[in-house]
Amino acid sequence: MLVHGITESRRSWDPLLERLASSHDVIAVDLRGHGESEAMGPYDVITLASDVHEVVEALRIEKPLLIGHSLGGTVASVYAAMYPCRGVVNIDQPMRLGDFQTSLRPIESMLRGDDEAFQQAMTIVFESMRGRVDDEEWKRLATLRRADHEVVLSIWAAVLEAEAEDLEAMVTSLASAIAVPYLSLHGTNPGEGYEDWLSNLVSGARIEQWEGAGHYPHLVEPERFFDLLAEFEASLER
Repeated sequence: MLVHGITESRRSWDPLLERLASSHDVIAVDLRGHGESEAMGPYDVITLASDVHEVVEALRIEKPLLIGHSLGGTVASVYAAMYPCRGVVNIDQPMRLGDFQTSLRPIESMLRGDDEAFQQAMTIVFESMRGRVDDEEWKRLATLRRADHEVVLSIWAAVLEAEAEDLEAMVTSLASAIAVPYLSLHGTNPGEGYEDWLSNLVSGARIEQWEGAGHYPHLVEPERFFDLLAEFEASLER
């Protein structure tokens, strides 16, 4: 089960689909307010994870392996805290959301401004994380992005509006409920002490960091990603 990042769509996984589908049943979803899905609130991550679970139930999948990128990494993590699954692969979404809150503060006024300011803020966010994505792939990803002002602010509301202590308590509660194998892959630095922090919350969590890859390590180094995924999947219980 593939879950994309904020403003993007299931098509962000296109370069990987043929290879994945050669050995797996693959479902890629458009989260509400993204891609071809309807823009209909609420957009909190619990609702988004519940939407994914509705797809899983409709397709009669017993225990999916969830792979989420960016926002999708959070959605996959929340899913694992709420519903049965085989495991989670979280691509470049640090779960220590207090750090994310801090990173958004300098552009918060732009995010809450008019649409022009909001779009500029989103460009700043994505350009800062581009890493080694080549021009052709960056152009493809840009055409997929649907940066809806209301949708983004609603998804980020908990991060932008919560007190730091409340945000930490929420993350701790959710992460502590994850009881399946968990792989956290980062192409950007998740922050000092992140590995110890995550391991203390999610028992047996594995953290990989690919220096300089940027926010899309799975697209920058697909063969390396497939190898990592195969290794992780081989360790899961059937």
